[in-house]
Order: sequence, then structure tokens, then C-alpha cells
Amino acid sequence: MAIISISLPDEAVGSLERIQGLLGLSGRSEAVRASIRMAEAEMKDMERIDGDVEGVLIIVHSAHGDQWIGMLQHRYEQMIRTQLHSHLQNRKCLEVMILSSGPDEFKSMMNEVYRTGKADYVKFVRSR
Repeated sequence: MAIISISLPDEAVGSLERIQGLLGLSGRSEAVRASIRMAEAEMKDMERIDGDVEGVLIIVHSAHGDQWIGMLQHRYEQMIRTQLHSHLQNRKCLEVMILSSGPDEFKSMMNEVYRTGKADYVKFVRSR
């Protein structure tokens, strides 16, 4: 097994410790491995997407003054059927978008959402 060293902001360490506690794991390394397995399962789900994609995309982000979400919505406006923006506590924002597109366009949008690193929470619920 390889040993690696990483730097994490305090908030990420707190999240890692919450994962450790919720899953009843004995250490942070186990929590990192479990998180990687969960992320890998989600990536495999994304890879299997084919045909038309319809569903609801939920994003929570804390970049209230940052225009990245507006730019994203503009870039993918042809696939966004409806969108809702709501202000949450602690200057966070909730974005809810009903999407309908082909698989390549959907994957491109989701990759961009993850690549920015600005979303605190991302969940896509497919209609079928």
C-alpha cells in the first residue's frame, strides 16, 4: 500500500473526521479510502450514462459573489429547462436546475462543475 501526504484545509479535515465518525472507521486513512470508493462509484455511474438525460441538478456553493455559476448556466442554457436560485444561511446559495440533454453535453457540464471546485454539494437525480 502506498503512503501519500496531502494538505487539506481545516474544513476538509472536519469533513473527513465526520465521515470517519459516521461510518465508524478507526482512522482518517480509512475515511479517505471510503471517500475514494464513494467518488469512484459516482464516476462509474456518470460513465454509464447514455441516451437522453433528464433530471434535477442540485448545487450548494459558498461563492456568493463569484459569477462562476452564472457563467456555467449561460454556457449550458440550451439544456437547462428551469432553474431556481435561493440564498441560504452563511452566505451559501442553492441552485436547482431541471436538465434535459444528450449524454456528452451533460457529462461536459458535470465535469465543469466538479473541476471548478467551487461547489460544496452536487447531486444529480435522474428521472429514469
